[in-house]
Amino acid sequence: MLSKYIQEQKRYTQRELGELLEEKSEETLLALLRKLKEYGIVKLVKANDAQKNRSDLLEADIEAMPIDMDNEDCYYVFTFVGVIIIADKVLKCYPKYILSNQEPKKELKQIIKVLEKYNSKEQIIHMYNGDSDTREFNLLALQLFLLKDYYEYGLYTNTNDILETNGEGEIFWDKTINEIFALLQNNKPYYLELKTKKNVENQMDFFKKLHEIILSEISKELEKADLLDLFEITEVELSDEKIDSLGDTEYILYRIENELNVQFNTRKQLLLKAMYAYVNKNGHLYDLECFSMFGTNAFHLVWEKVCAAILDNKLNTPLAKLELPTELKAKYDKTDKLVDIIEKPLWSVPNARSSDTLLPDIISIYEKNGRCQFIIFDAKYYNTVLEEGGVIRGVPGIDSITKQYLYQLAYKDFLADHEIQCIKNCFLMPTEKEEVIPKGEVSLDMLKGIGLENIQVRMLPAKLAYHYYLTGKIMDVDELELGG
Repeated sequence: MLSKYIQEQKRYTQRELGELLEEKSEETLLALLRKLKEYGIVKLVKANDAQKNRSDLLEADIEAMPIDMDNEDCYYVFTFVGVIIIADKVLKCYPKYILSNQEPKKELKQIIKVLEKYNSKEQIIHMYNGDSDTREFNLLALQLFLLKDYYEYGLYTNTNDILETNGEGEIFWDKTINEIFALLQNNKPYYLELKTKKNVENQMDFFKKLHEIILSEISKELEKADLLDLFEITEVELSDEKIDSLGDTEYILYRIENELNVQFNTRKQLLLKAMYAYVNKNGHLYDLECFSMFGTNAFHLVWEKVCAAILDNKLNTPLAKLELPTELKAKYDKTDKLVDIIEKPLWSVPNARSSDTLLPDIISIYEKNGRCQFIIFDAKYYNTVLEEGGVIRGVPGIDSITKQYLYQLAYKDFLADHEIQCIKNCFLMPTEKEEVIPKGEVSLDMLKGIGLENIQVRMLPAKLAYHYYLTGKIMDVDELELGG
């Protein structure tokens, strides 16, 4: 299988993608690109100088044009981070901020762990791509589930109850009382022998053998696709047999259906359904019709979640649990959260407030040098370029800037009521560098004049942020060098 790295939101020409994917057939290349476009992984923008070096994608830039042969008047933009398997090709899509390495395997391994944790609360297997009636089977997701389930819970097993005389298992009192002669002494029965019961694993169990064959087959395929190491999964070698050694497809599915009817263990039910889907689809990653993926086309949401977690976001913490310099004032409800006290628009007719209002990304509250710090963060997923001499690229727009100022205004009364005087405002952008990079601040004089803090800009090392996120640690805000 061909394995290639693709940079998120980089502008590719059709010719460049053909060379990268080593696809000589234009018809096949167009079919692949159309499939990727169908699932929203690839977008088209006009090929011009303004777009050539862009690292973001605005909705207004996207062109609703068909993918045709020799279409050199547009760029192809991947809006996906993760792994895509299409036909016999593995596309490893890495985030746009990684600029110095075109094959960032180490970085992508960490990002995959982040994606796994980000989706860890979902107790389902994403066996299908998309939501429409034409959705396709996601073989990769199923394979990853089966391997990770095995390493967490082991093989599918059924046990047999074995009855013994004076064995090491638990005493089976019903059998002992009914079948063993008892000696009576002082009106108490004494048994010279005991019937015992123990569970013995059935080594010849059909479903155990099926599980071993499937796991071994999956492991070989992922190794061939160079994905075992990327997902940090150890190779599984349990069987050299093929699935059809257990019978034809209909027979195996029939056996699984019957087993499902008598199994009430949740894990076993889920595992049986996964094996059923695998046998039923009978697919392989290298099939020309295969289309599977693991990842997201909304990585900005992942970045926001990571930053919120490592900076101990207090936005949804009840006010009574906040560490404030003074006691919570009586005019605030103890069960309310910081997000609840932001003013909502009042419409004079019908004299009611709408539910829509300002919504900050992250609010951190911590103490430094005996002073309470109230910091409003906005996690921005941009490739920010701010250079001495006037080069400005990949920065938040005026709407984001004005909203950051308004967040300060939204909490002005709350902060004054609780004697919090140290307020900071900050944009957080990812960088592939090893250290936090201060990039000055952005300001609007007309708002600065009413006593609001300028918005500081910090480039946060993504590798460091992911490390904190994966280990469940809180980042020391002092590392951002915000002052105060």
